[in-house]
Amino acid sequence: MAAHTVDILHPELGATRKSNFLLPILFLPPPKREAIETIYAFCRYSDDIVDEEIDVKEKSRRLLLWTNELQRALQGVSRFAILNKLVSVIQKFNIPTHHFLDLLKGMEMDLTKNRYESFGELQQYCYRAASTVGLICAEVFGYHHARTKQYAANLGIALQLTNILRDIKADAKKGRIYLPKEDLLRFGYTEDELMSSIYNDQFRALMKFECERTHEYYRKAKSYLAEDDKPLFTAARAMGNIYYLLLLRIERSNYDVFSKRIRLASPVKFLVAMILRLRNKLPKNFHRYIRTELPA
Repeated sequence: MAAHTVDILHPELGATRKSNFLLPILFLPPPKREAIETIYAFCRYSDDIVDEEIDVKEKSRRLLLWTNELQRALQGVSRFAILNKLVSVIQKFNIPTHHFLDLLKGMEMDLTKNRYESFGELQQYCYRAASTVGLICAEVFGYHHARTKQYAANLGIALQLTNILRDIKADAKKGRIYLPKEDLLRFGYTEDELMSSIYNDQFRALMKFECERTHEYYRKAKSYLAEDDKPLFTAARAMGNIYYLLLLRIERSNYDVFSKRIRLASPVKFLVAMILRLRNKLPKNFHRYIRTELPA
């Protein structure tokens, strides 16, 4: 590897970012929490490469370097501490390496695609960008039933779709439209209108459709999570509840994601995580006293 590559790749920077991803893992046992933090640092840095304010060709070059360096780490020859630490996590929890490579393919899609013709294309992106992370984390959390991996995959798609709906305006400023062209055509809403933040009846109908599709992925995810795996997936379920609340807020704002960015205050996120943790510690017959409208 050329000497100047060290100046290009600074994976340690990713570990300092704040995210909804970190709050739910606070209550994990230390070895699992440290493993998730290492995975997060890798994911964060990979995402940062794509989001940097630099030329697309340079982003592609950096992402390729990062992908190649991951391959070197898997062979035991990387000089990057974060990747060597990641490989230790991979080996300790027996995580399939193709999930990490698929994740990087998702990052690459953000460099090569800024429009999606169909939901099938968008679903593939969501799987690579988010389901992969869920499947990686599932190996760290542990599970009793193989079908729980389908919970992780479907929850990842639900989270990514929620993220897309929340960030329509911000993504448009970057020249990206994730909503499928087939959906825009179906509801008579144009790309030019979206890029100009036009809020009208057609947009509300489109968003209602997209939100209902996202709800379906939350429901599908829940159907795959076995009761005895729920305590192991408290962190994932807390994440799911936080993003589900975001989805509800989008709906309650009458789908107006242009006027202001939909968000949750940090105390609300913390409360969601605490309530879920409390539910796990109470006998089942007490659960009816802690009611929520959330999927977990």
